[in-house]
Amino acid sequence: MMPAMSKASTARTLPAPETVEVTSTRLFCDGGGALGHPRVFLTIGADGFTDCPYCDRRYALREGCNRHH
Repeated sequence: MMPAMSKASTARTLPAPETVEVTSTRLFCDGGGALGHPRVFLTIGADGFTDCPYCDRRYALREGCNRHH
């Protein structure tokens, strides 16, 4: 039997369901389409990506883009 893992540690090890390359460190996610989720504003940090807390979509800063947009 596998040891129990917290939700936080599981979330960090699972791949994002979708990754979107962006050119700005500030963006929003609404889940897309009529069946999306509330709009949330996100900021990409020093690690170069951020994940939406609703749909887990990962936004990654495109290589070579300025981090200060």
